Order: sequence, then C-alpha cells, then structure tokens
Amino acid sequence: MTIGDSELYSPARRTAGPTRDGEELRLTVTPAGATSRLDGAWWPRSRDFERELPPLVRDLDQRWGRVTHATVNRRLWPSIPPHVTVGTHSVRLGWFDAEEDPHVIYLFSYGPGHRELLVVPPETDPRHAAAMMATASLPGDLHTASALVDPTSTDRWGSARWNHIGPRDWNAEQRTVHGA
Repeated sequence: MTIGDSELYSPARRTAGPTRDGEELRLTVTPAGATSRLDGAWWPRSRDFERELPPLVRDLDQRWGRVTHATVNRRLWPSIPPHVTVGTHSVRLGWFDAEEDPHVIYLFSYGPGHRELLVVPPETDPRHAAAMMATASLPGDLHTASALVDPTSTDRWGSARWNHIGPRDWNAEQRTVHGA
C-alpha cells in the first residue's frame, strides 16, 4: 500500500495527480493562512535530487508561485547539482551543512518569503511517514522537521521547537548555530 492509497493522512491536504513516472507525488501542505513551523511535508521516493525535485516544483509552482531556488542540508542528498530544469524554467539549488535542519527543503519563489517542507526519508515505513506528514501539515504545529523524524535525537535540531510568538533574536540564534 502506498501512502497515496492509504487513509493515514487527510486527503484534503494531499496533492493529487501523478508524477512524470506515473507515481503519485507524496506531499502534504499546511492550509493557506495557517501558522505552523513547517509548511507541510514531502516524501521523495529516492535520494536522487535531480529526479525527485521536478515533480515537487511543478506542483508548488501552481500552489505558491514559481519556485526559483531550493536549498537543502547535503547530509541526506548524495549529489546536489547547481540547478535543475523544471518545464521551461531552471531552479537554482544550494546546500548547507550545520546551518539547516537536515530534514528540511527550503523553497523560494517570486512571492514573499520562503516555504519549508519536512523531507521524509525515502526509506521510511509508510505508516510512520504518513504520521509525520500529517503532523507537519497541521495548523499550529511547532515541531522541527528533525523532531518529527526522530523525537529522541540529541542532535541540536531534534528537540528544537519554533516559537512563532514574539520576535526572534537573530544574533542569539547565530551564536547558537556557530557556537560563538
């Protein structure tokens, strides 16, 4: 049973339609206007970024506006090219190590700001993946992506939660990231 065939997460938030290979895009998104730590979740079928990214971008281009850039933590992707062609446009790709949660893809478009999606590891059990995807797309959820993937992690991302109430102290956050 694939996640597209299951009733383990809300079909209202699931993306319908097959990818180029005829497989369903495994994506959930937070409802428009909702405030959450993550904007949804994506469950790619492999770690082949050049193969997996285009179906995601095609869907999100329609949903959020043309995606122009994407960044990931390179720990989970063996190869990240400088760009990927999607339809008639190119998406520039970037990567970071310590600065980004390894289980997030950051997507930038012509619209204001950016979107963050949980990246469910491809090898994840379907029931566990469905639960992570449902939680990541719930309005008001404050879990980080890594906390959803591994709640027992001692990695600095694993137990972190985002406080969307009140201003962020970017200088303090930078000292935490760089150990200064």
